[in-house]
Amino acid sequence: MDVLPQQPSAQFLTLEESAKVDAALLSSPEKFLTRLTISSLKLLKHIAQEYGVAIEDVTAQQLISWFEKDGKIRREQGIEASYLKW
Repeated sequence: MDVLPQQPSAQFLTLEESAKVDAALLSSPEKFLTRLTISSLKLLKHIAQEYGVAIEDVTAQQLISWFEKDGKIRREQGIEASYLKW
């Protein structure tokens, strides 16, 4: 499984996306959920690409394994080496 280089803003909303969510006629909780969902979609696309499968074919076990792998990279190599920067 090859690790793909991380693109700027690849895991979170771009300024344009954030502005569109802000402009939407949504409550604050709905805006939060919308931002979370957009970010999750980007992460799912990345994970699916790493596994070489369509998003709809990513399994719960693959998601768990991916998060375990990324967490291990963060612990062993530092936050800059991991995909998720938190």
